[in-house]
Order: sequence, then structure tokens, then C-alpha cells
Amino acid sequence: MPIDRSMNVLIVDDYKTMLRIIRNLLKQIEFNNVEEASDGTEALSKLRSGHYGLVISDWNMAPMTGLQLLQEVRADVRLRQIPFIMITAESKTENVVAAKQAGVSNYIVKPFNAETLKGKIEKVLGHA
Repeated sequence: MPIDRSMNVLIVDDYKTMLRIIRNLLKQIEFNNVEEASDGTEALSKLRSGHYGLVISDWNMAPMTGLQLLQEVRADVRLRQIPFIMITAESKTENVVAAKQAGVSNYIVKPFNAETLKGKIEKVLGHA
């Protein structure tokens, strides 16, 4: 089944520059319905009040980390099936394991480009 590129995508990062970069990469691969949250708490609020087909979140944020956000999403009956891609600057094995145990759909290590992002999204949502 083809990927619905008109779905709402929520990107979560506490750095405005990173939000802009991810938004631009998503635009390059034809995802245009992108909303932003600057931390996990704001993201959770948006997720609970909207409809999203994908979450792309940074790991390292405060006050709620990406891992804590993932755990909250997976614990919520209405949100748990939303694909969730975690972005991190660290490729530590224990982080990957923790994210997998928490139910992450896929994992991206910074830096990355549009092609990498597209590949990860296709693995999570199906091929274009």
C-alpha cells in the first residue's frame, strides 16, 4: 500500500534549528502536513488532541525526553499504534535497546539526510 504523504506528521525537538532541518527534509520527500512541538510535554498534548500518522522525535530533550514521550505514547490506548521514529546524536547500544523495549518503530542517528529519513519512514509505513 502506498504511503499517505498527506498524513499529519509531528516532529519533536527542543532545538528550533533541528525542527527546521527535519521539516525541510520531510518537504523534500513530499510530506507537507508537518506540525512541531518543542518538547515531549507539548508533543503529548498535541497527540492527544489531534490525529497524526507519524511521530519523529529527538531523544535528548527536557523536561520530558523522547524516550519518556515514547513510553507515554505506547501506554495510551488511543496513541499506541502511531509509528514513532526516534532521532539521537548517540548510537549507544543501550539507548537503541531501551528505545526498542519501549516500542520505537525505528531509529535514526544524527546527522542524516532526506534519503535516510525516507528509508526509515518507508520501513515504518510501507513502500512509496
